[in-house]
Amino acid sequence: MKKFFAAILIAAFVMAGGAVEAKSLWVDNGNSWYADKKARNVGDILTIVINETTTQTATKSRSNSKSGSVSVGTGTGIFDFIKAFSASGSDNFKADGSAVDTNRYSGQITVTVVEVLPNDNMVIEGTQSIWQNRDEHKITLRGIIRRDDVSMNNTVLSSRVADATLKFDGKGPLNAKQRQGILTQIFNFLF
Repeated sequence: MKKFFAAILIAAFVMAGGAVEAKSLWVDNGNSWYADKKARNVGDILTIVINETTTQTATKSRSNSKSGSVSVGTGTGIFDFIKAFSASGSDNFKADGSAVDTNRYSGQITVTVVEVLPNDNMVIEGTQSIWQNRDEHKITLRGIIRRDDVSMNNTVLSSRVADATLKFDGKGPLNAKQRQGILTQIFNFLF
């Protein structure tokens, strides 16, 4: 009798419930402390740690010299008015120069993933604008990163950004005073 009721009960559950689904007891909706929060999709954000140093050294040396001489004897016949003379000249040129230029950039900029490429590399882009005393300091970064280079705290070193375009720009009264005037620019262009 117990077997009969158990069979009827199982049949009732199967008919009423339809298909049986297996679900996990662990639901990860992204709010878990254990979830992977690294950027991987379009619209995700991550931080680029900028630590760039560039050094350029140029040394140039130029020299050139030439000399020449001419001598003419006295004229005869109808050219007897020509007196004997000689001339000589020389020209020397020498120039030396050297320049050393070192630039260092450091900071952080948060960017957005704008495209995921077929090979799972991500195109990132972002702009950071800082205003201080009516002067704007703007950092713009665009490049390609690998998912493997994104650290656990969702940062990437700027040295790991491929095809990177890193632009530092500014505008405002102070930045305007640091630029050459229009007449100076014209003279520099002409000469």
